[in-house]
Amino acid sequence: MAQEKQAKQEKTEKPAKPAKQDFLTYKGKPLVRNGDTIYYGNMSDDYVIMLRITSKKDFEGYDLASKVTVQLLSTDPDASAKERVIKTSEKKGLFAAMDIAEIWLERALRG
Repeated sequence: MAQEKQAKQEKTEKPAKPAKQDFLTYKGKPLVRNGDTIYYGNMSDDYVIMLRITSKKDFEGYDLASKVTVQLLSTDPDASAKERVIKTSEKKGLFAAMDIAEIWLERALRG
């Protein structure tokens, strides 16, 4: 009897929901990193920023970005790869790159 009750409970239990992915954010927009590439912004918006670390230097045992390429990209799936790149710049360090990235993205999204 107890086994039947347990089997019935297992059948009626809802499947576990997949865990919600929480992303690191900067000024309210997600940051997603893959290797030396960082994407900033919502992929559902019209524009995102891609930051690519092109060179690093060692500082007390840590690799710090010394050169970062910043690109404002359109998320239009119908545009060619070349047409998606709206603006490009190279900055010294991640802080300077994030600073210009945030400005570009805000201006582009305001339209």
